[in-house]
Amino acid sequence: MEHMKKLKKIEENVYELPKEGDMLVPGRLFISEKMVVDEGALNQIRNVAKLPGIVKYSIGLPDMHSGYGMCIGGVAAFDFDKGIISPGATGFDINCGMRVLATNISEKEFMKKRKEILHDIKRTIPSGVGRGGERLDKETIKQVLIKGSEWALENKMALKQDLQRTEENGRIKGAYVKDVSERAISRGLSQLGTLGAGNHFIDVVVVEEIFDEKVAKEFGLIKGNICIMIHCGSRGLGHQIASDYIRLIEEKYGAETFPDRELGYAPINSELGKKYFSAMNCAINFAFCNRQIIMHKIRQLLKRYYPDLKSNLVYDITHNISKIEKYKVNGKQKKLMVVRKGATRCIDKKPVLIPGSMSTPSFILVGTKEAEEKSFASSAHGAGRAHSRKWSHRQLNMKELKKLLDKKDILLEGSNKATIEESEFSYKDVEEVINVTVDAGLGKKVAKLKPIAVMIG
Repeated sequence: MEHMKKLKKIEENVYELPKEGDMLVPGRLFISEKMVVDEGALNQIRNVAKLPGIVKYSIGLPDMHSGYGMCIGGVAAFDFDKGIISPGATGFDINCGMRVLATNISEKEFMKKRKEILHDIKRTIPSGVGRGGERLDKETIKQVLIKGSEWALENKMALKQDLQRTEENGRIKGAYVKDVSERAISRGLSQLGTLGAGNHFIDVVVVEEIFDEKVAKEFGLIKGNICIMIHCGSRGLGHQIASDYIRLIEEKYGAETFPDRELGYAPINSELGKKYFSAMNCAINFAFCNRQIIMHKIRQLLKRYYPDLKSNLVYDITHNISKIEKYKVNGKQKKLMVVRKGATRCIDKKPVLIPGSMSTPSFILVGTKEAEEKSFASSAHGAGRAHSRKWSHRQLNMKELKKLLDKKDILLEGSNKATIEESEFSYKDVEEVINVTVDAGLGKKVAKLKPIAVMIG
């Protein structure tokens, strides 16, 4: 591919996109020789490298592909005093993230009731573009935006250990409701406890293989037992916050001042930068609470089928976030604004959750110290889209998709035409993504999970 010829191999599965033009730092890509990076994603790596205050690298992870402004599977860190914050870089689905619930239910026991349980999950957890969740008044939703999963704990929809196994304990500080528009609040009033549409899903998976017995035991993973995977975010509330601040920043600074109109930014310490950061944190808390409530409802549902149910949250982790963290830059500890766009936090000894597609395996990894140096403690967030949604519809129809799933003995609930866009053919080879991730030191394999029942939003 012509657009990849400028990449320089640094070491196995690590490439550099050299500085050129207005780039302030080089690009750093974690990919294998056989991985193809689309030209749009490479251009977005370049554009992010031009943003004021960026340090070390503009990073692309093994699952990278074109996104809004910044590539999905992208990471960048900005000097807190001199850098910027960008709503487009963070993304529209603020704190879209993953949660995995481990159970003591065996695959054999689940398969006896699989169809009934999956249908029950579909009835219990609203999905799609609409509403149908917990109906809140404005004062209550404001508490959710401030408290995150703590609100669920106060309202008997969480256990203390759930919060301990959630990034930031399910509540990020610096969330001020005054910075969230009335329109955004209104959009969230009936969306708490809902899945959403697109690539959001609830999967029932089986722990098929254990790679590290000790760590798997610490995570509560038992071979042959089922886990529930939940993937969703901040719904219309987060989308509205992103839209509001993309518009406000462009109005204040002018689109012509940015390397790409989709990468509109404000200085971190400016009034507008602080307001966006606060509003974004509100959306982050909403999403944490959203996934917590979904999990709570599924726990209750499973308890009806299995009175002796035991379950534990393996972890809940965010994929789209701009967050204050500290790392060494040029030998000195620096306060940075770290942007993960379709990327997973990867810190030593903590779980890293990487889903595949609806018919391919998912993986649980454990974080490494090495990732702190190499990628600002970041890892892949999934298989990564390989083809456009339009391409997917040209390759497959629903009849063929169902035939594929039947062949693999995977039950699908909630299918529509858009479900085709989430087939395994639309995504990269998740095994290759995992191999590159592990080889690059951005995680160590703990367990492999096999899908047996899938609900698509």
